Amino acid sequence: MAHQSGSARFQALFESALQAYEKKAGVMLAQHPLAIQLQSCHSVESISTLLLGHARAFCDFRENDKITNSIKTIVSILTPLSSVAFLADAVGLVRQRC
Repeated sequence: MAHQSGSARFQALFESALQAYEKKAGVMLAQHPLAIQLQSCHSVESISTLLLGHARAFCDFRENDKITNSIKTIVSILTPLSSVAFLADAVGLVRQRC
């Protein structure tokens, strides 16, 4: 077996990783929307601006997710309580008054 250069080994590993990504994600990395946007970046500043914009959008999404989870938690607590309140009213209708 011939000795592979570091560059050739890196190329083989990189190609393997690209294939694994495509198989798992269902899209070629070069066709990913972020990769397409990065192709139009020609400076450190433009790349940083693009990535920071995506990071902010992700943080905004995560914050909305926290609000959604909070609402779901509150509803899951209030729903059984409203059932108990309904039952208390129903029991009040059938009990004897003193």
